[in-house]
Amino acid sequence: MTAPSTFGLSSEARNLHWLLTNLVEEVPGILSVAVVSSDGLLLLSSDPGRNAAAREAREGRPTGPRGSSADLATIVSGIGSLTIGAAKLLEFGPVKHTMVAMDEGSLFVMSISDGSLLGVHGSADCDMSVVAYHMALFVGRAGHVLTPELRSELRKSLESEPTGSAR
Repeated sequence: MTAPSTFGLSSEARNLHWLLTNLVEEVPGILSVAVVSSDGLLLLSSDPGRNAAAREAREGRPTGPRGSSADLATIVSGIGSLTIGAAKLLEFGPVKHTMVAMDEGSLFVMSISDGSLLGVHGSADCDMSVVAYHMALFVGRAGHVLTPELRSELRKSLESEPTGSAR
């Protein structure tokens, strides 16, 4: 993964980028990661090349139906909403994490704070317990700094990123 450019960002935003980069680089089997706000907007992505696709999708110029950070953000947001609704109906308290195991891979969704979610797309051979452990570390480190101000800064940094940059 190419290190994202964090020039001009606050120290909290730079730290979140660093945490995300470490998550992807240190945990075998992680294919992509997205941090999504409570309203479903992509805040951070592990795949800088796909951030342009996410921006274009928001601007109404879709680049394709699969593989973009915007797609992962949409899936994570949808699963988050579904599980929150189920938890309310079942009266079991707030959702902590969700895992979907498929033949060719896995999807993990974990609550961060204030409705924000961390989504991880893993390969079929990833160790699910290792992925979940490292996600919990990320959430523990990121949850207290993911304020409304920081979420706004992260959204603006995605929108202002030049198209085609190696962010």
